[in-house]
Amino acid sequence: MLKVKNLKKVYQEHSLLAIKDLSFTVHDSEIVMIIGPSGCGKSTLLNIISNNDNNYLGEVIFDKSKIGYVFQEDRLLPWKTVEENVRLVNMEGEREAALKILDAVDILPFKDYLPKNLSGGMRQRCSIARALYYGSDLLLLDEPFKSLDHLLRNEMLKLIAKINQDTNISILYVTHDIDEALLLADRIFVLSKRPSIIADDFRIIEHPMKRNLESPKFVDLKNRIINTLERP
Repeated sequence: MLKVKNLKKVYQEHSLLAIKDLSFTVHDSEIVMIIGPSGCGKSTLLNIISNNDNNYLGEVIFDKSKIGYVFQEDRLLPWKTVEENVRLVNMEGEREAALKILDAVDILPFKDYLPKNLSGGMRQRCSIARALYYGSDLLLLDEPFKSLDHLLRNEMLKLIAKINQDTNISILYVTHDIDEALLLADRIFVLSKRPSIIADDFRIIEHPMKRNLESPKFVDLKNRIINTLERP
């Protein structure tokens, strides 16, 4: 699905090496979470993969056609309704398909609402629906739920797990929240401090959202991730 090979990113104007050497693969239908210290280049990595940043060394190989991107902010047009915001990315698409996606993310009853009349969780549901309506083969998520409260964030994680199960879409998800990654990921990549490399990676086989984070296995896994993050 997605291969990143020997990726290096330098901000020339500051002579800053942000990403030193990253290589990894995201397979079909896989949920990969990326965790790392602030400023280590996680968002930069997503911008490169999404082709919003072409100034890098190495290779990004994507054998599908469309990448959807859900940002930290919902980036909805305030003068357009929920349905209009979703359909904006695929004007040739069928309306019924858009309504079906809105139903899948549980905001169909709000299709005629403007963003200002929606909660933060509803706006992010709309952002996810927009990415799905675009026809994404790979969904990039850049800390999309960081501003939500704990209960709503867990609800949104369940939604992502359901979307992955129902559509087999591949997901690359950046987060600072270790519990979030432990609840959702098939694999977790831990990035080092800048200039970033993959300091460690972890595979989880239990079904997402059916995991007990208080079990000895997950407590140990969380501690291993924390220890990796704390390396000099």
